[in-house]
Amino acid sequence: MGDLEFKLNSTDIKPKSEIIGEISVSYPGRYDGVVINTTILDSNEHIVYKSYNEKKISKNVSRLFINKDVMPQDKAEFTALIQFEPEQEHEVKFRVSIIEQHKEIESKIIFAKYSN
Repeated sequence: MGDLEFKLNSTDIKPKSEIIGEISVSYPGRYDGVVINTTILDSNEHIVYKSYNEKKISKNVSRLFINKDVMPQDKAEFTALIQFEPEQEHEVKFRVSIIEQHKEIESKIIFAKYSN
């Protein structure tokens, strides 16, 4: 077990269904926060993050940084959506990284499936 735990509510994602992710950091050093990058493979479409730790995100963002200052007990939960209708099945790569002074300390990757 490393300094970063990451899980999704489901790795089988449907259009317009809410994606919920949970992040837990046990990194002993000082860190600035975590960043979540998501790629929908074989597509030019993006995921849209809607909230983190119950705080709504007012703009559509496709890359999410969560500052350590808003992570009680070094935990974060986020919600996101993929809104386009897929014509084929896509693999979705979620990559969460611990960031310290603009450097990546550790990362975890989860692959999910996006289809109708």
